[in-house]
Formats: sequence, C-alpha cells, structure tokens
Amino acid sequence: MKQTNPLVIAGKIFNSRLFTGTGKFSSSDMMGKALLASGSELVTVALKRVDMNSKEDDILKHLNHSQFNLLPNTSGVRTAKEAVFAAQLAREALETNWLKLEIHPDPKYLMPDPIETLKATEELVKLGFIVLPYIHSDPVLCKRLEEVGAAAVMPLGSPIGSNKGLKSIDFLEIIIEQSNVPVVVDAGIGAPSDAAKAMEIGADAVLVNTAIAISDHPVEMAKSFKMAVEAGRMAFEARLAKPFVHAVASSPLTAFLD
Repeated sequence: MKQTNPLVIAGKIFNSRLFTGTGKFSSSDMMGKALLASGSELVTVALKRVDMNSKEDDILKHLNHSQFNLLPNTSGVRTAKEAVFAAQLAREALETNWLKLEIHPDPKYLMPDPIETLKATEELVKLGFIVLPYIHSDPVLCKRLEEVGAAAVMPLGSPIGSNKGLKSIDFLEIIIEQSNVPVVVDAGIGAPSDAAKAMEIGADAVLVNTAIAISDHPVEMAKSFKMAVEAGRMAFEARLAKPFVHAVASSPLTAFLD
C-alpha cells in the first residue's frame, strides 16, 4: 500500500518515517550498520559527541552515506542562549540548517525546559534554522511552537532512554489531532510495538535510539523497528476498526443448528 500522504518536513520528502539516533552503540561501525538496516533517512547526532573540526570524525565517517541526512542536536545545553550558539556552530561545521533543539538543564531526568525551548525556537527560526524542538507532550506548548515557526514538534513518549513506551499517549493524541506541522514521537520508545502504536494513532514519524543501540543485535532490532513503523503507518492509513464495549459476532447468528 503506497503512502497516500508522504512525510514532508520543511519541503523535504522522507520515504522512511523512522528517524534514528547515534548514541549508546557498542561501536561506530555497529552504529552505521544498524542505521543503514533501519532505512532511516534522518539521523540525529549530538554536537558534543562530534569533533566538528575533523571531516574524519569516527561518527561522521560512518554517517557519510547518501541515505542519511544529518540532524544535529543541542543535547547538553541548558539555556536558549547556549542553544543558539551551539546551533550556529553546527550550521557552520556540518553545513546544515536543520536542528533538533534540546534544552534540558536537569542532568538526572533530562526533562526539556519549555520556556527556554520556546524562546530558542523563535530566535532560531528568525536566523534561518529548520527547528525540530524536543519537548514534553504538552498540546499547548506544541501550538505555541508551531506559531513561532517550528518545522515539526517532537513530544516525548516517556523519559529519554527509559524504554518505557508511550506513557503520554493521551496527550500525544491531542497533539496529533491539533497539529498543523508533523508530529515526531521522540524518546522512551522501547519496543517495535511502541513505534507501531505511535504510528497507528497518527504520528508522522518516530525517533528511536536506545532501544536499537543497546539491544543484543542492533542490526536485527533496527530492521524490526523499520517494519513496525511501516506496519503502523499502513494501519493508520487503512483506518483501524473502532472498538466496541460489547461482543460483536464476526459471523451471522443463524439458526442453522436447530
């Protein structure tokens, strides 16, 4: 079944709705193999993990493939001011104006700062960046970010790296219903079934890192996430059957045994 509505962000078409991260893999070589197997076309990489002065950086070397578009992220910054500075460095070094905006001042729980994120998004958009902000599953904040020019919103399913799944599903459904920009469920997706569920409720894409990277077999796990995302999207476009509160016979109740 061909997608009736291809994923488009800031005018760019993506054939894969599975976005991926680059952290926690046992090696850069394994990372490269797993990401290729995933079919992912948008790969986020933390600026603090990359030697941006070296084209031979071990991570970048394994991402130098036509399949991948890089999405630098500002993980580690604590304020809007720091995020803007980091973004400008990334644009110059990696030659892209795409940015995953992450501002989380608390190193324990890594919860995104909504006030600083909104402030940074507004400023970065004015500077010509394509901003994809990582945020709480907050429908009101998502609308505010949309209004100031975010190219997409990236609400969390559950805390970063927790593998707990879609703990915020009620709010995700509201965000998806109200949003006029793509919604990418980011953080906490721990199993392919979580990714499929996110797609079934109408998310435009998901971003997965930890669940693939720390599995016993990252390449095979990447393939399973690829299939789950495709199946979930197909189910959404086919329109899932509505649930009933009582039993409904799948065959006619006739008296043929009487």
